[in-house]
Amino acid sequence: MDWKRMLAYISGSVNQELLLRIEYLIAENRILRQQCKGRLLLTNGERKDLAEIGHRLGKKVLHEVADIVKPETILRWHSQLIARKFDGSKNRRYPGRPKTGKELEYLIVRMAKENRSWGYDRIVGALANVGYTVSDKTVGNILKRNGLAPAPERKKATPWKEFIRTHQDLLVATDFFTTEVWTLCGLVTYYVLFFIRINRREIHIAGITPNPDQTWMTQIARNITMADDGFLKSGQRLIHDRDTKYSAAFRETIQSGGMTTTLPLPPRSPNLNANAERWVRSIKEECLSRVILFGEKALWRTVGEYEAHYHRERNHQGKGNALLIPSMLLEEGRAGPILRKERLGGLLNVYYKQAA
Repeated sequence: MDWKRMLAYISGSVNQELLLRIEYLIAENRILRQQCKGRLLLTNGERKDLAEIGHRLGKKVLHEVADIVKPETILRWHSQLIARKFDGSKNRRYPGRPKTGKELEYLIVRMAKENRSWGYDRIVGALANVGYTVSDKTVGNILKRNGLAPAPERKKATPWKEFIRTHQDLLVATDFFTTEVWTLCGLVTYYVLFFIRINRREIHIAGITPNPDQTWMTQIARNITMADDGFLKSGQRLIHDRDTKYSAAFRETIQSGGMTTTLPLPPRSPNLNANAERWVRSIKEECLSRVILFGEKALWRTVGEYEAHYHRERNHQGKGNALLIPSMLLEEGRAGPILRKERLGGLLNVYYKQAA
């Protein structure tokens, strides 16, 4: 037998053995696929291997051997590999102006919110004063992207937060809170009417009664608007909720005493009277919820002690953790030992240094 015939024989034997191996693997793969229920989850590496081999085999052969996925899927994976290899979008530079920096965009939005009447040109001028050069169109695009309308529409609406910040030196708020008091007639609900200056957080207890009728409210209005001793001064504005106790007679008396106006709040809007609501929470949590009151005099004494503590001895987080009206006990320069002053039997305390 010459070498050519021997080579053909060996090649045929090898090809026959490879065909048998391939046929066996195809049969085995088909059996395993039938045993596996549901969809097979392949990793990116497995997809890559199948895509590379499948591309070399071709679509016709894949139809005969592919069983895990469709031949079209394998070829699609291969196309995606090629596209990912030559994808240079991350390093691509697009023509045109660079994007506006986040710091400048924040500044433009801030100016528009803090100055509702400023138009695009006015904001451009203000930015030039601090070293930024932008066009009015850029300002308009940034405001539109952040949901801010142009100046003619923006200045028509004034949010309560901005209104209160602008007028807080003139604003005074009022509200009621209730507490239960033991009397000879049993447990009675008492109403406490108070006023608070928004800018200074100063509190004034105007009256305490179990029956806040119109006559009582009208007399309170006269008391707080007295020329010399009244808590309310001319030119101030009083905000209150829509409780029926703030009757027309009460509001007329307030306005006749020199107040510019009273401002009833919208229905169900406690957040618009947040300072008053927060003071009610403070006095109840720190004082009234921890005592049992016997008689109206005990209520007056308890509320009065807390009022003094609130003004002179209590630190206020909303005012930079400072005292509203520092007590003489807390004057600087004291070098003695640290002592404690008690109110209501130690329910309220203040610590101070004894004078040398």
